[in-house]
Amino acid sequence: MPGEADAKLCKPCAVDFADFVMRHLPDPPARVLEVGCGEEGGVTPTLATAGYEPLAIDPRAPAGRWYRRVTLEELDDDGPFAATVCGRVLHHVRPLGPALDRLAGLAPVLVADEFSWDRIDDPARDWYEARYRDLVADGHEPPGPPGLDEWRGRHEHLHVLETLRKELALRYDERVFEPRPYLYRWLGDGSSEELESRLIGDGTLRPVGWRYVGERP
Repeated sequence: MPGEADAKLCKPCAVDFADFVMRHLPDPPARVLEVGCGEEGGVTPTLATAGYEPLAIDPRAPAGRWYRRVTLEELDDDGPFAATVCGRVLHHVRPLGPALDRLAGLAPVLVADEFSWDRIDDPARDWYEARYRDLVADGHEPPGPPGLDEWRGRHEHLHVLETLRKELALRYDERVFEPRPYLYRWLGDGSSEELESRLIGDGTLRPVGWRYVGERP
């Protein structure tokens, strides 16, 4: 499930992912399973407003008609669903293979928002930490950690990009792979997203985030 920094992400980030999700879903009404919606409820409210029939699961899910406080292993609804949605979830999942088998069995389409800690290299760390200091000096309180070396040391158990793409490829045909900025989410201001995107575009930074759409063969 999302980590401590991700749990405090700004709402525009979630709205942005909801827009991406809906661009890759069939027309409503269709059943959509969101795995790992967290305490905030994920993209499920947006899907419901758009006319979909969502079911969101997470041990910390909010109360409500669309939510169930269960894990994927505990879910007793075998669908069918038109798609599954995973926002910042797959890098945590262990064992990964059986979970992806279950997701592929529940729906023909998987839409995911992810990041890869292994792509946080020295330039990314240096940019992030300098930007963090600048924001604090200006009176902001970024939601993420002030330094990334200690964070990396505590999260090296997370799946890396190569592992996730390899396992996904065993079960889905990749329709979309979209590298994206990610560190701005931990900085908590819109100008950081623009700065990170520009640095990725000119090759100064590697993209840490990525979005994915896979379709079952």
